[in-house]
Amino acid sequence: MPLLTPDFPVGFLWGTSTSAFQVEGAAAEGGRAPSIWDSFCRLKGRVDNGDTGDVACDHYHRYAEDVALMRDIGVGAYRFSMAWPRVLPRGRGIANEAGLDFYDRLIDRLLEAGIEPWACLYHWDLPQALQDLGGWANRDSAGWYADYTVLCARRFGDRVRRWATFNEFSVFTLFGYALGWGAPSVSDRGEHLKVIHHTNLAHGAGVDVLRALVPGASIGAVHSFQPCRPADPAPENVEAAALFDELWNLCFPDAQILGRYPPRIARAIEPYVQAGDMARICRPVDWLGMNHYAPLFAQAEPGAVWGCGFGAPPEGMPRTDIGWPLQPSAFHEALMHAAARYRLPIYVTENGYGTKAPESPDAQGIVMDRERLDYLQACIGELGRALKDGADVRGYFVWSLLDNFEWGGGYGTRFGIVHVDFETQARTPKESAKWYSALIGGPLGGQTAATPGTGRFAGRS
Repeated sequence: MPLLTPDFPVGFLWGTSTSAFQVEGAAAEGGRAPSIWDSFCRLKGRVDNGDTGDVACDHYHRYAEDVALMRDIGVGAYRFSMAWPRVLPRGRGIANEAGLDFYDRLIDRLLEAGIEPWACLYHWDLPQALQDLGGWANRDSAGWYADYTVLCARRFGDRVRRWATFNEFSVFTLFGYALGWGAPSVSDRGEHLKVIHHTNLAHGAGVDVLRALVPGASIGAVHSFQPCRPADPAPENVEAAALFDELWNLCFPDAQILGRYPPRIARAIEPYVQAGDMARICRPVDWLGMNHYAPLFAQAEPGAVWGCGFGAPPEGMPRTDIGWPLQPSAFHEALMHAAARYRLPIYVTENGYGTKAPESPDAQGIVMDRERLDYLQACIGELGRALKDGADVRGYFVWSLLDNFEWGGGYGTRFGIVHVDFETQARTPKESAKWYSALIGGPLGGQTAATPGTGRFAGRS
């Protein structure tokens, strides 16, 4: 029997998420060309252990096994991304039939298993060929993206109704163009502002394409929402947190849904905004995608591109072993804020727990990931509280189905509810997967050895 679902409305959607670069592998197979992340992985010292996405979870070859795992867990939906360099190796021009065929097979297998496909068109993997033309800093990128969306909509729109234009605009733009922590490793305020605006323009163009070509499409975008707080009460850190909040949480959904940039960004971005641009960006969408993990703490950093950066959480606040603050009540805060500000149905498109712990199967084949299970239980409890408080939340996708390539953390950081042995590619559902299955009434749920409600978050937020 489900553990918590009586607290959720009938029809509430339970799913799981991945992204192409993080799971597919087959980086040089089937006509796929390099992305900016393939290039970034080859920069010395940028990814832990020199890891790359060349093989990842080999989902390209093992997708049928992974769909069967999702069926066993009992999820109703799978959010995945399409790899632009797999379907358009040069980023534009001639399509790659082998790449399109892969997504045909994946979508068909999902539908056969009774799992709804949620397709995300962009999850950080811009074709390197387009980066060579200036990438997102080139205003033409909005048109390149629109053409790519036309290709995907025409090919898959007969079977895919749920579409996300982008995943986490703020993270890939901030990390890639201001902090230099991700691809394409740029640190320049002007370039960052251009990229913010051009990806917003691309989103609007993508929405229009999907509306025109996919009858009955349900369209949204996925945003990272993490409450942003000053590292301490010093005035310069309070201001840093306000600016960081605009950069991280507001500058994309405000432009796309409210038709305006937040005030600090609006002043800075004005030189790059042309007549009619905000109308091109602010196109009607059907839902808001929210990714949430932890609150952010900001501080002034005079030498940084924006004069602000990450600060330390308050002393005594628990953290994961990758340094992320543990405060599930921030999830409720983020949900209520987004619900009030944007007044759209919300789908939680990512929520999960990362660790550097190896989490290997024991002699009985059990992977006991107690802390992840406790965190997920606490967050889903906060989600239930947000529903009772009036937030229109309609679905939840756990991140991630599989241990995978975690960007700068490589394979040493694990977020999956399914363990992946990267030597053999063997998959083993963790106790969190069994707990999640029990939560949603899936067949795997009867096999859990873990007892819910006994961990660090039991009975509190």
